[in-house]
Amino acid sequence: MPALTIRNLPEETHRALRVRAAEHGRSTEAEIRDILEKAAKPECRIKLGSLLAAIGRDAGLTHKDVEAIQQHRDQTPAAPMTFE
Repeated sequence: MPALTIRNLPEETHRALRVRAAEHGRSTEAEIRDILEKAAKPECRIKLGSLLAAIGRDAGLTHKDVEAIQQHRDQTPAAPMTFE
């Protein structure tokens, strides 16, 4: 698993992280991991699959509609690109 070193962290910030970790009942390292994960992967981000499913629901598509689309879709495999 990757490791991360943070240099020149002010003592005041380190102390605040230790206090925050104690309030949450975990180690400072676990607290920092939690903070970084929430910052890098916020809960409010929209995932592509969820967005596409929502569009289908908003359009009122049913399983029957999707099956009809699949039947009429061109199933021919795509030809590879040539650059000659």
